[in-house]
Amino acid sequence: MTDQETIVFFKCLADKSRLAILKSLLIEDMYVERLAERLGITSATISFHLKKLEEAKAVRSYKDQYYTMYTINKELFGIKVIDILREESTESELQKEREEAYRKKVISAFFEYGKLKSIPSQRKKERIVLEEIAKSFEKGKTYTEKEVNLIIADFNDDFCTIRRDMISEGILDRKDALYTKII
Repeated sequence: MTDQETIVFFKCLADKSRLAILKSLLIEDMYVERLAERLGITSATISFHLKKLEEAKAVRSYKDQYYTMYTINKELFGIKVIDILREESTESELQKEREEAYRKKVISAFFEYGKLKSIPSQRKKERIVLEEIAKSFEKGKTYTEKEVNLIIADFNDDFCTIRRDMISEGILDRKDALYTKII
């Protein structure tokens, strides 16, 4: 389901008359006049709401003799809301692009000629800086404290603070004076 289809679907459900129509169709398939009679709403109003429900793919229509019958789309209502939210969207690509642009902006603001000018005070920015430094470590390889300090010292002289922050951020793991890159 696309983002636009999801919006149309949820907007469609945000109406008392449409919910009543859906509840009636859950019991049995019906035609416009039968729904109007059951719900005490005019046929024109029922037709209007059914059109909206069809656009949202919440109901389907089929011919039965000379009646147009409406049925609830049980497959659509069988989808969990959490599954709809988990679907990739066009917006997620745009979010990734924005995040990458922000990362580049932070890196260019805090690094000059490959050296870290200063440690950011803002946690989000510091995380980006630490992840950039972490690219110098191999994932899974163990390092001694001296090796870690030498790698970090290539970026900034305050290797103790950076090493400690990398551990607290879950970028490096320390066990028995050996360090391993986690991410």
